[in-house]
Amino acid sequence: MSTELQALRPLASPPTTDRGRDWPSAAAALTAVLLWASAFVAIRDAGRALSPAPMALMRLVVAAVVLTVLALARPGALRRIPRGRKPLLLIAIYAVLWLAGYTVALNTAERHVDAGTASLLVNVAPLLVAFGAGVLFREGLPRTLVLGALISMAGVVAIAAGGSGGHRDLLGVLFGLLAAMLYAAGVLVQKAALRHADGLTAIWLGCMIGAIALLPWAPQLVRELAAAPTRTVLDTLYLGLFPTALGFTAWSYALSRTPAGRLTATTYAVPALSIVLSWLLLGEAPTAWALVGGAACLVGVAVSRRASAKPVPPRTSR
Repeated sequence: MSTELQALRPLASPPTTDRGRDWPSAAAALTAVLLWASAFVAIRDAGRALSPAPMALMRLVVAAVVLTVLALARPGALRRIPRGRKPLLLIAIYAVLWLAGYTVALNTAERHVDAGTASLLVNVAPLLVAFGAGVLFREGLPRTLVLGALISMAGVVAIAAGGSGGHRDLLGVLFGLLAAMLYAAGVLVQKAALRHADGLTAIWLGCMIGAIALLPWAPQLVRELAAAPTRTVLDTLYLGLFPTALGFTAWSYALSRTPAGRLTATTYAVPALSIVLSWLLLGEAPTAWALVGGAACLVGVAVSRRASAKPVPPRTSR
């Protein structure tokens, strides 16, 4: 949750050259960032009544329905679906790793740590993407990338060591890191998939495949929804409709009119917004150690971004 720059870059047209402030693009970027930050809070709240996999299933089903409407509304929508086994296999792999696996791991993490801490941990993902790209795509491993990794690792250690709930907090940290790793792996696979499909088509198909992968948990979802309060149902509907479907759409609009590097920087506000929203809506806040460690993680990611002029995909989702 989160998440999304590489997923939507193929939708982008050359950025506007108007030197005046583009208020519609700024509003769209702010909307996406706010929605992605709020996703951590909604997950934390819904996790009181829904298990991780059923919650992920409902989120992806809602997102798939909305994205189906958006995708099919475009001229020649069906012709945009890639043909051949390899493109569909790549989309399926990233859907299972990222949209399904990442979402379940994040949902699990937020059963053990607060929303703000989870968002700080997931922010390690861009650094992992940079490492993966350096190895798999031979983009190199500059010293600044290694230094950034060490700084971020120190931050993760601080978060783990400073938890107030002992074993439960450690599980949350581990699942948060697992979510970051699954997100990074999904983005790297998606980079190859996007050679065969545009961003919206890839996300649309990915949500459908991710939902299909989680269908074994459909009976459990039905049972849990029957006993869940209305608030939980609204949480999961919100996750699929707003952070996933609307968030992607708003981000793609902003990206089509704004330089990618400048827009990517806005996603660093997501953890701070998640912490504020979690405090206001749930009465939760990360520990002092989590804040210090999270700041170190962000510094590490920022340092690693100096390793290349190419923008690193921001954190996801949400």
